[in-house]
Amino acid sequence: MEIKHPATAGTLESSDIQITLSPATSGVAIQLQSSVEKQFGHQIRSVIEATLAKLGIENVAVDANDKGALDCTIKARTIAAVYRASDNKTFDWEEINAWIN
Repeated sequence: MEIKHPATAGTLESSDIQITLSPATSGVAIQLQSSVEKQFGHQIRSVIEATLAKLGIENVAVDANDKGALDCTIKARTIAAVYRASDNKTFDWEEINAWIN
């Protein structure tokens, strides 16, 4: 998949994360804002990077605003943002379920 335009998924509510993706040309760049960045910043970035890799996204700018989201929420928001940003309307749930758990 290719990121075609900016897209956002998630909210700024407690226990959620807002992921905004934008097209880029030089790899994955993650800007993270989180009140728990010192404790969990590495893990949050790792989950985002792994999810993007599974979806075949190589060039993207990520703006993540975390409010204490669990890994499953980070994955879900990243997947939703990728599908929105790539205008992909075909979901392969079996494939996603195979690696999301």
